[in-house]
Amino acid sequence: MLKKVTILLYILIVVVLGATTFIEHAHGREYALEHYYGAWWFSLLWTLLTAFAIAYIIRQRMRRWSLILLHASFVVILAGALLTHLTSKQGLIHLRLGETTNLYYESATEIGMNVANLPFKLRLDKFNIDYHEGTMAAADYESYLTIIDGDTETEAMVSMNKIYSHRGYRLYQSSYDEDQRGSVLALNADPWGIPVTYTGYALLFFSLIYILIDPRGTFRQLLRSPLLKKGIFILIAFLSVNNTIAATAPSKTLHTIPKEEAKAFGSLHILYNDRICPVETYAIDFTKKLYGKRHYGPYSATQVLLGYIFFGDEWSQEPMLKIKGGDLKSQLDLPKYCSVNFFFNETMGGYIIGPYLKEYYNGNNDGFHKQAAQIDEKVSLVMDLRRGTPLKLFPSSSKWLSPTEALPTDIEATDSIYISTVFNTLYQDALSGNYAHFGNVVESIRSYQNELGANSLPSANRDNAEHIYNAIPFATILFMLNLTLGFVALFYCIFRMTRTKSNQKKVASEKISKAEKNIHAKFDTLLWILLLFSFLALTFGIILRWIIKGTIPMANGYETMLLTAWFVQIITLFTSRRTALSPLVLTFGFLLSGFFLLVSHISQMDPQITHMMPVLNSPLLTIHVSVIMMSYALVSLTFICGIVALLIAAINKLKHRQPLDDKTGPLASLAVLSRLFLYPSLTTMGFGIFIGAIWANVSWGNYWSWDPKETWALITFMVYAVVVHTQSLPIFRKPIVYHIFMVLAFLTILMTYFGVNYVLGGMHSYA
Repeated sequence: MLKKVTILLYILIVVVLGATTFIEHAHGREYALEHYYGAWWFSLLWTLLTAFAIAYIIRQRMRRWSLILLHASFVVILAGALLTHLTSKQGLIHLRLGETTNLYYESATEIGMNVANLPFKLRLDKFNIDYHEGTMAAADYESYLTIIDGDTETEAMVSMNKIYSHRGYRLYQSSYDEDQRGSVLALNADPWGIPVTYTGYALLFFSLIYILIDPRGTFRQLLRSPLLKKGIFILIAFLSVNNTIAATAPSKTLHTIPKEEAKAFGSLHILYNDRICPVETYAIDFTKKLYGKRHYGPYSATQVLLGYIFFGDEWSQEPMLKIKGGDLKSQLDLPKYCSVNFFFNETMGGYIIGPYLKEYYNGNNDGFHKQAAQIDEKVSLVMDLRRGTPLKLFPSSSKWLSPTEALPTDIEATDSIYISTVFNTLYQDALSGNYAHFGNVVESIRSYQNELGANSLPSANRDNAEHIYNAIPFATILFMLNLTLGFVALFYCIFRMTRTKSNQKKVASEKISKAEKNIHAKFDTLLWILLLFSFLALTFGIILRWIIKGTIPMANGYETMLLTAWFVQIITLFTSRRTALSPLVLTFGFLLSGFFLLVSHISQMDPQITHMMPVLNSPLLTIHVSVIMMSYALVSLTFICGIVALLIAAINKLKHRQPLDDKTGPLASLAVLSRLFLYPSLTTMGFGIFIGAIWANVSWGNYWSWDPKETWALITFMVYAVVVHTQSLPIFRKPIVYHIFMVLAFLTILMTYFGVNYVLGGMHSYA
């Protein structure tokens, strides 16, 4: 009875958590907090689950102290959460420059915001936004305060990721007034909940690690399992659909700037995406947005850019705007590639998608009108470029300027004349073919940038890193390489499996010949070396991106996909050193890393490099994302094991019409391999989730806010934790049941990473 009630409560909580994220999406965050996460019955559910679980553990007489400590850590964490819910104070303080106050707005979801008193006073002396040099991208927000406590005055500074504590109250930078003469601080006082919760985190981290190294633990027993020593090379099916559309080639030779002069222009600097970068970076993004590729036939991205600048009429007739499939493309019968001029037709009323855009901005957001907006974005890119708006090439005392914008009044007359006329000179040189003089003018712009923008220009190392990064499309090359090698490894595994079975039919005890073993060993070594090469190349690409950004690249979906592929590869390189496991693990490693790189390459994720938001510039974020991505990589391997096992079971049933030997057969072997990935994935998942909670507490003063990403990460952890309880749930000792569960459980990973990002939204959304 205890077990059944505990299981039912566990399932009920998981269902409630998942359903509430969709309710929040429909009705808003405040509604979900008030009627669900903050409701009395929600706390009661957790209390009942805790009570019944403790009673069940006592009845089962659990003796291994590492498991007792693990389960106790969750009890302590929940106790800390309850204390926070009952005793903590949270609110906002709005300060204007020179203003002194001890009042704050206390958060109270049920009745709105209450005005409450602090036991001390605050005065805002100064508010400052620290920008990245030469840009308007914020690097930090800083409030300089005076704390007045009786007769004592203390100076303090609060900024993103830098809190200030006084008498148990912690102050966080939250927001600021548009005129930059006021600051909004978040306030949190949680003297009881945080110490208890952090104690629970510490117990959890310790017990998760010990479970992996415990000599008597399940994980160590799996490593000693004889099933791992069987060479299991099994059919795995991947649905690979190549829907790449053949790109059109330039219809004729187009006028543009020669490659050498274009390359020199591409090495100039520009303010783009709120950072100073080479023009070639902007040119690549421009060309990819229009055409879907980094070049157009024989023309480099910079040549395409310069073609539209100096030979705009000709290039606007060139069909290089890629039109994706969709309702508008079908209904208007648009070709795969259109020119800019195609969308301007006087007989059809001018801009032919103009009426659809008006309907879109009036709220009609169906697929037809969304595609009209996407096409308009491409057309607008060209029109803005022809007006010179994006060409912010000229540094001034306050910002970088384009040649066509209104220049600041404080700019020197000579500089004003130069900025206003230099592109006219380049235009005349381009039309007359005077490329030697064109190059000289480009060098004069470079000198101007070096002289007036020295403080904002990137270092030589960062510049070189970006040129290399632009020259080599790492994700594109490596996803093709890894998937190709993965399928080669797969077919070779199938051959080895067939060969082994054929030999076994002839003589049951016959072994593969020594020569065949040598061939297999050499092939495995070659695969390992090739994976190492892929890993080093990806590492190099990530390091280049790190140098360019100045921070570890893990702030958006594209970067976390690269990181996940990186973790898959490093895990594969280490685990495949066991010879018996090499073929299977290497196959998984190539296919999975190739898949993650493919997702980064073709999905909605944006590979553009931008400055990291100030609140994300924390070492705890680095650890949090790294560990979570490692967990997802490991869990992905359990999913592959499950898919392979189910395919084997289906094929065996069709061919032999009998079940496989679940005790010693391939399903059991795959289950052992899958569990080897599962245990460290649960460890890293636990670390990642709760390190993220610590980071949130440091940054926002609230270690758990029931954001959809947090909630689905917890659901994922709870779902995957189910199958390690084989003593209480012996059904999961059956390999086929285990594999079915692991395949279905992977849906929670997809929901956590993609569903939240692109459907539910929230603070953690990358979309």
